[in-house]
Amino acid sequence: MNLTSESKVLIQGFCEFISESNIAQMKAYGTNLVAGVNPGFGGQQKYDLPVFDLVEEVVSQFGHIDTTIICVHPYQVLDAALEAIAANIRQIIIISAGVPPLDMVKLLRKTETGETLVIGPNSPGIIVPGKILLGIQPSEFYTPGSVGIVSRSSTLTHEVAWELTKAGLGQSISVSIGSDAIVGSSFLQWLQILDEDDTTEAIVLIGQLGGESEEVAARYITETIDKPVIAYIAGRHAPPTKHWHQSGNLAIVAGRNSNFGTTQSKLTAFETAQIPVAESPRQIPELLKKVMKANE
Repeated sequence: MNLTSESKVLIQGFCEFISESNIAQMKAYGTNLVAGVNPGFGGQQKYDLPVFDLVEEVVSQFGHIDTTIICVHPYQVLDAALEAIAANIRQIIIISAGVPPLDMVKLLRKTETGETLVIGPNSPGIIVPGKILLGIQPSEFYTPGSVGIVSRSSTLTHEVAWELTKAGLGQSISVSIGSDAIVGSSFLQWLQILDEDDTTEAIVLIGQLGGESEEVAARYITETIDKPVIAYIAGRHAPPTKHWHQSGNLAIVAGRNSNFGTTQSKLTAFETAQIPVAESPRQIPELLKKVMKANE
């Protein structure tokens, strides 16, 4: 991954998923935003960025682009992402929410054989505190440190970061992989990234109801990750009949038992893997300090 202040960053689209204040915040944080792409508006300026009709025009003028932040309407996301891939952009962050699942399937098939990392959709992006902000994460909640955060939630990611900051536990990287039904990168990919990151000493994983990504992550942590990890499951006190659309609830699938995707299934997986699970965001710093001390 290339997450430095020198990384060249492009924004594809300007709609309700990103605002002028978000762009100003990225610039103030030192993010190297070079241009925007909005077909039909080439040659104009928007939010103090030069606007082009095509991604290839940006590459022609500025050279290789490291990351694109996609903020187009959901049904335009696939075309925007494919255009970025064709321009050899290796990091794609999709802020837009509600991308059609079939479009995401097509996008992920396209990236299977390459090195493109897709974050989102429905993701506030990535922040490396004190270095670079890619997306709409509220930077005021973060402070540089050694705790990596990987999350399926959006706003809860910021809440956890703020709890850590208040407790004197700074963060190395924070990423929300997205909360649409089908997302690009997985917990496993980001656990590996954080495990290999020299600045990360401990990891907080934030999961939520639906799907099996937390159960798979628990097994992966046991088998592969050497750094201390704690978890938190959002919505653990939700009524059993509640269906969480944003978490991609796929519990009713042929061959799955009735416990699939439930809070209990996820808690059992983490308990089996001997990974501490916080009961609330406020408890996360306390648990984290314990596991980090035990790992010294």
